[in-house]
Amino acid sequence: MELTKVVIVGADEEGVAVYRVLRGINTVKIVGIVDRNSSAPGMNLAHRDNIVATGNFTQLVAAEQPDVIIVTMRDPTILQHVAEMEKRGVPVLEATKGSLLLTIIKSKLEKIKLLNELQTVLNSVREGVIITNNSGVITYTNPAYESITGMSADERIGNNVFEFAPHGALAQTLIKQKPVTGYRTKVEGVDVVANAAPILVDGEVEGAVVTFQPVTDIMKLMDELQRSTTIIENLYARIDQLCRARKTFDDLIGTSKLFASAVELGKSAAKNDLPVLLSGEPGTGKSIFAEAIHLASSRRHKTFIKVSSADLPEELLEDELFGHEKGAFPGAVRTVLGKVELARGGTLYLEDIAGFNEYVQKKLVRLLRDGVYRRVGGEELLHANVRIIASTGVDLKARMQKGLFNEELYDLLRGVEITLPPLRKRREDILLLARYLIAMINYKLNKQITEITPDAKQLLVNYDWPGNVDELKDLLERAIVLTTGSVLESRHLIPFIPQAGKEVLGLGTEIMPLDRMEQIMIKAALSHFGETLEGKKKAAQALNISLATLYNKLKKYKANI
Repeated sequence: MELTKVVIVGADEEGVAVYRVLRGINTVKIVGIVDRNSSAPGMNLAHRDNIVATGNFTQLVAAEQPDVIIVTMRDPTILQHVAEMEKRGVPVLEATKGSLLLTIIKSKLEKIKLLNELQTVLNSVREGVIITNNSGVITYTNPAYESITGMSADERIGNNVFEFAPHGALAQTLIKQKPVTGYRTKVEGVDVVANAAPILVDGEVEGAVVTFQPVTDIMKLMDELQRSTTIIENLYARIDQLCRARKTFDDLIGTSKLFASAVELGKSAAKNDLPVLLSGEPGTGKSIFAEAIHLASSRRHKTFIKVSSADLPEELLEDELFGHEKGAFPGAVRTVLGKVELARGGTLYLEDIAGFNEYVQKKLVRLLRDGVYRRVGGEELLHANVRIIASTGVDLKARMQKGLFNEELYDLLRGVEITLPPLRKRREDILLLARYLIAMINYKLNKQITEITPDAKQLLVNYDWPGNVDELKDLLERAIVLTTGSVLESRHLIPFIPQAGKEVLGLGTEIMPLDRMEQIMIKAALSHFGETLEGKKKAAQALNISLATLYNKLKKYKANI
């Protein structure tokens, strides 16, 4: 424990009383007692305790460098030296006869110790600091004061602030006994912005303190801050442009029960922030579903960012997701933000989650469970504000059984689980999707396909589409390239549908009863043209049957259509 070093000036009865009080304080060390009367009682007491007792105040102070001087006598010669020490910032306490100071001296010394500790702190700050007593006499200036103004502490300590800066922040604070903030003034001719406040001890104003900084420094900081803020805002705006979701639930095409059920579940998931796990074969539209959930959620105005395990080497996934600190590895010359941080307030879509390595899976567990993560090479725990949507095209339960996927991560991701059906289980949606995709392809290729022949429709509906919607889009685009008119025919499709040329009208890879095929085609026609009388007429025409035959078939298949 660091002790407060004290010199006592005066060895008479008052000095002895102070001496005895201080000897009982374990945080105080008496380093000497001064009196020109060598036979004074306090001198003998000090000699007995092996403490320096001398009549040479200057020599004692120079040798011991006391923290506090306590005066109990009125020797003019010594007091002149004491005043010089006070000007240099050494606290001086008076303990005259009848004073209450003797009874509270322990408390005062503790406060002085705190002030000494405070002075150590103030000596290290970059802002200029001036402290005065309650009369305005400067008792302290820090090194930054000299650096800013060019005036040393010895030149300023002991001067009264009311004489050289009567309108400054310090003077205003002493007059008003209230804080003064953001005060534009001059200190030693330097333009500064100052903040001053009174120093209160036991409710009484004992002085005041001011901190100040040159206006030029503040303006530079403000300019740098403004530039940095602008850069950050521009970057985030650019991120939003590049990573914004575009597909909504209105862009999801299909009326089948399985698909409609998945859409309703997606809309429900958008109403909360629970993690979502999208399961389905490749090409079933998991990415579009993720975007639609984001755009229907409260986070729709924030960023939607996708990270795919298929797009990156395994060893880069952690860095891509969580970023890294400067110096984290050779070549890490600056701190880089990860996708978790860039997606703040928005949605992070983890595509093909099964491909994320074991270590990244564990970090994702902590992110989902506790909402925190660390950058690569970082020690600081960062808090995430992001909604997680993940997708998989494989059976995660099977991967867990093989030890290839973290069971806790699987449970955390399944806040809402949505399975997207393959096209072969929603054949009634195929023609709806085909017409939607053809309209897009027409625009892209400057084509004018307005009709699909019945045999072409049958080919599309019969095929199993292992690549699902993605394969349907790709096949239609390649087929339309070959067309020269406005009608898409079976001959345009056959080259791109496996086995289509070897089977009757492309029965495809799945054999089904003819009545089932009729049901699918009738439902597809009604979905497209509508169930009004006019719609049924058009549906019958497209199916190449009479309206009466259509009504008979509707009656026959009523339970299934």
